[in-house]
Order: sequence, then structure tokens, then C-alpha cells
Amino acid sequence: MDRTSALVFAGIAPHPPIMVPEVGREAITEVRSSIDAMATLTARIVNAGAETVIIISPHAPLDPAAFIAYEGPQLHGDFSSFRSATTTVEADIDEELLNEISQIAAEHELRLLKIQGHDLDHGTAVPLYFLQRNGWHGRVIALGYSFVSNEDHVRFGNCIRQAIEQVGRPVAFIASGDLSHRLKMNAPAGYNPIAHFFDEEVVDAIRTSATGRIVNMDQELRRMAGECGYRSMLVAIGVAGGGESNCEVLNYEAPFGVGYLVAQLVADRAASESDAAAASTNGPHEVSATKPGDLARAITALARQTIETFVTLGTVISTPDDLPDDFAARTGCFVSIKTHEGELRGCVGTIDPVKDNLAEEIIWNAISAATRDQSFPPVASDELPMLKYSVDVLSAPEPATPEELDAVVYGVIVEDEAGLRRGLLLPNLAGVDTVAKQLEIASRKAGIAPDTPVKLSRFRADRYSE
Repeated sequence: MDRTSALVFAGIAPHPPIMVPEVGREAITEVRSSIDAMATLTARIVNAGAETVIIISPHAPLDPAAFIAYEGPQLHGDFSSFRSATTTVEADIDEELLNEISQIAAEHELRLLKIQGHDLDHGTAVPLYFLQRNGWHGRVIALGYSFVSNEDHVRFGNCIRQAIEQVGRPVAFIASGDLSHRLKMNAPAGYNPIAHFFDEEVVDAIRTSATGRIVNMDQELRRMAGECGYRSMLVAIGVAGGGESNCEVLNYEAPFGVGYLVAQLVADRAASESDAAAASTNGPHEVSATKPGDLARAITALARQTIETFVTLGTVISTPDDLPDDFAARTGCFVSIKTHEGELRGCVGTIDPVKDNLAEEIIWNAISAATRDQSFPPVASDELPMLKYSVDVLSAPEPATPEELDAVVYGVIVEDEAGLRRGLLLPNLAGVDTVAKQLEIASRKAGIAPDTPVKLSRFRADRYSE
């Protein structure tokens, strides 16, 4: 994007309170990938140098004819409505930027109503919780949308962008909102058999950087989906308008019948590249020398046969009978798919094995890498001749002290003492050359605050490549 622009990031974040470990407790395992994706989103905001974050929420107080802004000088929110009153968020308001937004909106005949004496709603508090727990600290503007037209929501986003450029400081914008609430029979808003088309349209529009499709979406489909994030996204699209588009879906899941999306609409490229060097959510990097010989050929051949059979025939292969004894071990692994040019095309893995042996683990993860990696569309049959495969086989994690870690040799798992939050980082990542940096990133991914007592484990990873 244009380096002179003060808008350094725009994205979308979900807001189910169950994501907050103090609220969700054991249930956070169901939304672990969303939690990890919020760590990635925050890392990009931090790397971009954002001094202020603007959050717009569907659960702020509503006015039919005006957008809402919480007034300060300080914002406060807690999760007392969700049985965790001691879990709080606080931030100072960026009053200069808020006043600029109000003035420019008025010039475009859009009202911004400032409200006092309100604690933050959970649609604002949940994203802010993850921003602050993952290492971002700055000023905040908290907004709510209105019942004015869809076009006016996009125009309001344009006004916000103009205000950001006028003030001239690096600013990030987050659209808080969940997608369809009607994806399963026991979903909170009931079940609608076509609701999933809403989520699929939003996700695909972002993956293809065609966000105009969201603006022009069938409004009847939107209503049937029972969503709560559409108007927030419209404002975000207006904010992002005029910048170079580098959209990316960081994660999508719907474990409780509600769609949770973490996505980037626009970002400072340096921030995205810096984050990509450190992040491991999309799978392992080069962690060891390629292993030669029959075992390497057998491992990569199994990954290839699995994917090609599933993509072309839709069937899961049976475990071959003539595999080397090494395949009998029960261990986690990552399967990576790349183009011949070296571009990542899919990667999924398991640290803790879920199958009876390595062969079944490879088959399971190979199919997932080809069809379920949320960062990419499923692999198509016409792509198969242009793909190559690698498998990282992981050793069992073992307890470790900081003195026993080595950022090049060992991957690390950081876990809070209650066992509710866990972050993982693979070894030998670009830009992660010290144990301190490795632990800081792994803790941030887990949402573990600095100086919190943690348990450490280490593991090795061996890569087998075609």
C-alpha cells in the first residue's frame, strides 16, 4: 500500500466472549484457531506501528439516524455479563482523531453522536482484549453503526479514512462482527439451510480481494443469515477504499453454528511480511535439512498419493501395507503443499497425534492441507501436476527450562499453568534467532500476558521433501 497513507491496517475480527480464556475456560479449545488468528492480526498491527486503533461494533448503543462514538477521556469494559467481572479492558481515547472524524462526517451530512457514561459493549471489548493481551497498547476510538443506508455506511468509512489521513498518524481499523448465526440446528438464532452461503460469499470475496461483492450482496440472503457484522464490514470497506488491496483470510470457523472470521482488508506490506516471517499458523518452515533415502521418498509419496486420490476421486486411501517400520510410530506431523516455484499452497499439521500411527497422521493432515487450510481455496485437480509436497515429523514434546531451549534446534510450546492457553512456535524461523524472541511470540500467540508464569516444552522437527 502507499507508504504515505496513515491507514496502516484494516481488518475484521469476531467477538464471541467465549474466546476470552477467563470466560470460555475449557471451551476455548473450540475456538483456538480464532484465538491464534487474533494473535497474527495483532502482530500485523504492532509491526505496522499503529498508534491508534478504531473499532466499530454492532453491539454499541444504537441510534437509527446516527453513528455512535463512546466519549472519554478513557474507555472501560469488562466481562461481568459473562461471569468474569475481574477481566477488564481500558484505553485512552484519541480525541483529536475522533473530533476530525466527526467534523468530516458532518461535512458529508452524516451524523456522529457521542455518548457518555457507557461501558464498552462486548463487540468492542473482545477485540480490544486480544489486541492488548497480544502486545498492542495505544489509544482507541470505539464506534457503533446506524440504521442509515448501506451506501451511507461505506461513505462513513470514507470519512474515517479522510480523517486518518488528515491527522497523519499511523492508525488501524477493526470491523467487529460475527457472520451467520444460523449454521447449525442448535445455533443461537435457529437454523437456516442456506445461511452458509452468506459466510461463503464473504470469505470468498475477501480471499479474491473483491470486497465490492460484499457491498452488493443479496440483502435477503444477509437477513436470512442472521448476521451481526455486515454493517461493520461496510464501514471497513469504506475505510480501506482507495488503498492498495491485499486482502487475506487469516481464519474462518463456525464451531457453534456462528461464523467467526479474522481477516485483513488492507495492510502495510512491511508489517505483513514481518509477521509472515515469524508466524507459524500456516505450518512449518524449513526446520532441518531434507532427509535423503527411502524413508523420505516413502513419506512424501504417501502425501502425494493421498492428495491426488482425494482430489481426483473424492476417496481416502487405505494405509499401504509395505511401509517402512518408521510409519508405525505415533507422532504429530505437518503436511505442506507448494507450487514448483516454492509458493505455499496449503499446510495443516498436528503437534499432538490424533491417529494411531504416522501413516494415518500423514493421510489425515494431507487431506486437510489440500481442502481445509483456511488461507487457501481447496486444491483443484488441474493444479496437481504443478505441486510438490513435504512432511515435517515432530518429536514428542518434552518439558524444558529456558536454559534448555535453542530457537534454531527446538520448537517451543508455551502453556499457562491452568492449561487453558497454549502457544506454539516451530524452530529455525526467519527473524526468530533468540530464545527470548521465541518465547515472546509463542506467548503472544496464546494470549498469555507478559510475566505470567508458564510451563515450557520443546520438540524437534525433521523435514522430508520431494
